[in-house]
Amino acid sequence: MDVQKAYELLYSSVLTGIALLLFIMLFRSVKGPSVTDKLLSINMVGTLVIAAIVILSRLLGEAWLLDVALIYTMISLVSVLILARVLIPPRPSRKRFRDEPGPDGEGGASRV
Repeated sequence: MDVQKAYELLYSSVLTGIALLLFIMLFRSVKGPSVTDKLLSINMVGTLVIAAIVILSRLLGEAWLLDVALIYTMISLVSVLILARVLIPPRPSRKRFRDEPGPDGEGGASRV
């Protein structure tokens, strides 16, 4: 077995493992007991897809797939941030930064 065949076998086995983990995370995103579990599993699905694209890029020798992975990374980051903002409710007892008193006893918004 030459080195090229060994790398192809390694990449194929890693892609199979990623596919298995991807299905587990998809199941977890549907059946997660809480919103944060679902959100974390969606983030993990995005990360696994990015890893699979990068490995496919190396396996197939196509450099343009790395650009696709970078764009998918940005989209995944923004979508998880938006989902976290929408799905996780704010705590009313938590003070905002501008509402906290400053060192002079006034609100944070009045500081310059």
